[in-house]
Amino acid sequence: MLNIKMKVVENVAVANEVYRMNLVGNVPQLVPGSFVELSVPGFYLRRPFSVAATAEGRLMLIYKVVGKGTAAMKDFPVGMELDVIVGLGNGFDVARARRSALLIGGGLGVAPLYQLAVALKKRGVDSTLCAGFNSANDIFLKEEFADVCTEIRYATMDGSCGMKGLVTEQLLDIEYDTFYSCGPLPMLKAVQAATHTPGQLSLEARMGCGYGVCMGCTILTVSGPKRVCKEGPVFEKEELVW
Repeated sequence: MLNIKMKVVENVAVANEVYRMNLVGNVPQLVPGSFVELSVPGFYLRRPFSVAATAEGRLMLIYKVVGKGTAAMKDFPVGMELDVIVGLGNGFDVARARRSALLIGGGLGVAPLYQLAVALKKRGVDSTLCAGFNSANDIFLKEEFADVCTEIRYATMDGSCGMKGLVTEQLLDIEYDTFYSCGPLPMLKAVQAATHTPGQLSLEARMGCGYGVCMGCTILTVSGPKRVCKEGPVFEKEELVW
């Protein structure tokens, strides 16, 4: 965990109420699936965001305007300095994928799967992305995923892109030796039931502190209570109790 200053170099809309923010600063390469806590001026609590992409000295976040904090973020100008805590949480285990991996994301849960897909490609692992959105207007990083994934399948609730329906309805004919998933809890519960191999799921949760002190994001697992921000956000499929 590092508390650093970073500068905004890009902050643009990439989908319906969804923005991409690129930051530069003294940040190391971060683990896929980890998250950061961003201080928003004028708001007491930091905001947690999964990392969409990182390289040494650079960080990319994908966020959606859902409240006053994120509404303020969309107006951050280029050059603005932000206070960021990086390297939070336990990320995905990239090494467990041998030949083919299935990536399943819903909504903003698709964002951290991009960094994961980049890491898998570097290891020579084929990845299939199944991404679910409400409509085509909500899809982001479409070209970026196309550059690193072997296959991409989209599902939208209104049928405006890909299959009409839930993302979990298109998993049956895909071959994979492990899977990774991130998205809302109802989707993750369906993923757990629909997948036939071990895998890892990244949970979304409201976080007060982001590093395990407030206990506000605690969930029940087969081995007892665990904090999403500290022991997670990535958990093994077999750990979760719904």
